[in-house]
Amino acid sequence: MKTFKVLGTGCRNCLTTAQLIESRAGKLGVAVRIEKITDMAAILGHGVMSTPGVVLDGQVVHVGSVPAVAQVEQWLRQ
Repeated sequence: MKTFKVLGTGCRNCLTTAQLIESRAGKLGVAVRIEKITDMAAILGHGVMSTPGVVLDGQVVHVGSVPAVAQVEQWLRQ
């Protein structure tokens, strides 16, 4: 199971990012756990200065925008 953390304050792009990961995981049949992190101290603790940020299995993999579908699928296939 892959663990994703979506870092952000709950803005539309942050919600879209979480939904995108969840929908693509379902389509590909990959088990995921998605955690939404809204605490600014926790977000900054990951070194993320602009949101949304995506952390995959403890590593920051994306920052500052909604990731592309192809990028999300690549993460899920790793």
